[in-house]
Amino acid sequence: MIRMRLAALTLTAAAFAAVALVGEETPKTSAGRMQQAATKFLAAAPAEVRARASFAFDDPHRLKWYFTPQQDKEKKFTRKGARLEEMAAEQKAAAMALLRTGLSEKGYETATTIIGLENLLLELEGSKGAMTRNPGWYFVSVFGDPSATGKWGWRFEGHHLSVNYTLDKGEVVSATPLLVASNPAEVKDGPKKGLRPLPGIEDHARALIKSLSADQKKAAEQPKEFGEIKEGQPKAGVGDPVGVTSDKLTAEQKATLQKLLDAYTERMPEDLAAAETKRAKDTPADKLFFAYWGSTEPGKPYTYRVYAPEFVVEFLNVQADAAKNPANHIHSAWRRLPGDLGISE
Repeated sequence: MIRMRLAALTLTAAAFAAVALVGEETPKTSAGRMQQAATKFLAAAPAEVRARASFAFDDPHRLKWYFTPQQDKEKKFTRKGARLEEMAAEQKAAAMALLRTGLSEKGYETATTIIGLENLLLELEGSKGAMTRNPGWYFVSVFGDPSATGKWGWRFEGHHLSVNYTLDKGEVVSATPLLVASNPAEVKDGPKKGLRPLPGIEDHARALIKSLSADQKKAAEQPKEFGEIKEGQPKAGVGDPVGVTSDKLTAEQKATLQKLLDAYTERMPEDLAAAETKRAKDTPADKLFFAYWGSTEPGKPYTYRVYAPEFVVEFLNVQADAAKNPANHIHSAWRRLPGDLGISE
């Protein structure tokens, strides 16, 4: 993966050592690693930064996640939390270490690439663009006290990236919403030409769509594009499932659909990805739906969803990128039903 001026954000072995406690063992579970990393992050931050990062578990901010630029008319940030650009090196390393606990190695590489794309957007749009493009405008929030006995959570968020975790009694109870987006979906020109931060969620979907028979396509293809992913709330609000059900797919098509789902879950740490994959595989075939709208041809807009009783995948590629290339701007999310962030009803 091409690196995009991320020297200030990526973690080297030395940076990890800077936030590690001498003699402290790394927990074996993602929940344990998150608790350890969140504790270190808060301890590394000075009082004013820690105050901006810390919220009660029941603070309304916990349920209000955003992946779009959040700024006022003066182009100043409006997101809550502690932002990377205000942190000293050790604090920033601790923030990135926390992010790393919520992602796989591949997921972390994708996330840092997405952050780095802010530099490319700034180059393409210039400082007079409507939106502020700043890789330092990624924010960390911790909800409640990180512990193995109570409820707490954390978020790492900025433009085109929202990683959210909710924990209770030392276990992860929600790994969603997990949203990753990319503008551009594919870099068309310049030294980064050919870079595709999220290839799998397009390639497997297009392969599945192209493989559909006339009867399958009649069920899967929708007359209208799916709407934008709903941010700012803990429920996806996607309505009733539509599309072709997995029991109507061939064995090869089912395998392609599983590869598509894997492209989402593999963003997560191995233990959490395994749990989400099991959730998908345990879904009865007549309860797992795939639906799409649009064209699979490059430069043509399309959207798709995968519905199950306990989760939904949302994808859109309908916007032009910053260089005005049509349909080259991806939004994608893995969400739990009936709600994210541990919402159970």
